[in-house]
Amino acid sequence: MQAIRYYQFGGPEVLQLEVATKPVPQEGEVLIRIAAAGVLPVDWKIRKGLFPMPIKFPVIPGTAFAGVIESVGPGVTGLVAGQEVFGRSTNGTYAEYTTAPVDAVALKPSSIGFVEAATISGGATTAWCAIKNAGIKAGDRVFIHGAGGGVGLFAVQFAKSKGANVIGTAGPLNMDYIRSIGVDHAIDYTAGPFEAGLEREVDFVLDTIGGATLERSWPLIKPGGALLTITGQPPIERGQQEGVRVLRSVLASNQDLADIAELIDTGVVHAQVQAVFPLGEAREAHIRSEAGHGRGRIVLETEK
Repeated sequence: MQAIRYYQFGGPEVLQLEVATKPVPQEGEVLIRIAAAGVLPVDWKIRKGLFPMPIKFPVIPGTAFAGVIESVGPGVTGLVAGQEVFGRSTNGTYAEYTTAPVDAVALKPSSIGFVEAATISGGATTAWCAIKNAGIKAGDRVFIHGAGGGVGLFAVQFAKSKGANVIGTAGPLNMDYIRSIGVDHAIDYTAGPFEAGLEREVDFVLDTIGGATLERSWPLIKPGGALLTITGQPPIERGQQEGVRVLRSVLASNQDLADIAELIDTGVVHAQVQAVFPLGEAREAHIRSEAGHGRGRIVLETEK
């Protein structure tokens, strides 16, 4: 099969399109013929060696996919060859094929194509688990940093589906967009301090930026409120000092995937694609992702 691989940490130039061995599904796994793969910021952060995790070279990057089941491994029930699916794989998705455990796979929403479905894992799933684990309910005030990004845009829509009042930040070019997906109070983060006038008024902050943005977010949260950052280790001790629940990111189950798919098929939630590149242009896709400030997710397409 064709696959993107790299043999050492480095810049986008380490990504190479080459021939790799097609994987074989093991017990409880399915083999997926990938149609599209999501490009997540974590992909290039791992490529640069920024994550403290064991790496075995060569690496096929990527975890998010959408495609068609090619075959099923021993012990698999409920999924069959030919079904259109999406989900998460730890075996790399910048390739024509990957394998994934059945509990990380769900049927693709019928109302969208493979490219849109490839934006769900790592985007919608992260947002869904954050909103669900924070216990968001009608009337809560939810503050989402990067409301137009690959995670933020889904978080806005999930929070609104719960009846929350949503505050969101974005750049000036995305103000109208984040309002269109449900942000009640849109803040242009380039126009002044996002925290002005919001001290201790927010029930939950979802931080997708980190650094100074995370630091300046603490005064917004009500005592007993919650915070989740997807940019690094959860600041548990700081949360204890502030009287704030610090949540951890968790992986979505296949039931979570199915619930998200239903919201998409019923028109409650909409995916947003920032850009599509062919598999062979993974370097260009990573350069685009590292630049940041886009709307929605970048996707690699392996077939038309």
